[in-house]
Amino acid sequence: MANFTLDDVRQRTYKARDAWWTVLLVDPLASRLVRFTANRTRVTPNQLTVGALILGLAAGACYAVATWPFLLLGALLYHLSFTLDCMDGKIARLKGTGSVFGAWLDYIFDRVRVLACAIALMGGQYAATGNVAYVWTAVAVVFLDMLRYMDALEIYKVRNQMRSKLVKGREEAAALQLAVRQARGEAPAPGEVGAELSSADAAIGTDPEADMEEQVVGDAPNPNAELQAGFNKRFPWYARIRNVLLRGRIRPHLISGIEFQMGVFIVAPVIAAALPGAIIPVTVLSAVGMLAFELVIIYKFYLSSRDYSRSMAKLDAKIEGYRAQLPAEQEFGATV
Repeated sequence: MANFTLDDVRQRTYKARDAWWTVLLVDPLASRLVRFTANRTRVTPNQLTVGALILGLAAGACYAVATWPFLLLGALLYHLSFTLDCMDGKIARLKGTGSVFGAWLDYIFDRVRVLACAIALMGGQYAATGNVAYVWTAVAVVFLDMLRYMDALEIYKVRNQMRSKLVKGREEAAALQLAVRQARGEAPAPGEVGAELSSADAAIGTDPEADMEEQVVGDAPNPNAELQAGFNKRFPWYARIRNVLLRGRIRPHLISGIEFQMGVFIVAPVIAAALPGAIIPVTVLSAVGMLAFELVIIYKFYLSSRDYSRSMAKLDAKIEGYRAQLPAEQEFGATV
């Protein structure tokens, strides 16, 4: 059997920044369960993913009953389901057993759990009260969950494409610069070639809220950890708040898809057990909070795209300038 320590779990599996719900309410328990599971059992990440779905469906069954004891039990089961959902990734990172299929399974089962629990929670309340507003609330919860994760995936994909193009352009400009110096018989000084272009991709940087990062606590610091310059320039106070939160591994996106789910499937049922009728107001508050933070992400992405366009324009101009300086008979690769 393995002999992983709790420190191993924290260093190898804790994300460098995560949702506050995960950091404060899940990781303290999940890390200890991960150590036990990794050392004493042969449970795989995919088995934990399936277990998380089963617990989530059990939570949905409790929600459907709609009485206060079952609302409380459903909230507890949902939290345990999310804890298992966090454990599967931690086990995969700790043991190096992650897979593409496992990542797909985790994502799909998460969406199935949200769909099932939204229908069960709101359907149970509709059966108990006859209030059709619960039906529309279920539709809204599923739609917002889908919108949040589709938007995150698309932004992640586009930002990666932007970085790739900047890197490719920077490399081509540096190579052309070297070719121009060689054609002139000049030797470049150490570190000079491409130095003026080396910070082009910093226009995009990484966004702890928008990027689906896999960096963990034990990784080397990310050299592009700064947010885009445009956003920092407009809101200089944001960096101070962000840095305070990140010291505790809490990302500044305080109401993300995770907190939205927990608001709907844990906080709302718990409050409704004491105050019937609280599920819709709590769900609305959770949705408004998530949408507000999503708009911030979209705005930051918009500023990042403008920085990207300016950087690409500068790179293209430098590339064309270097091409014009090459001898006519010397050809070089195509412009990016």
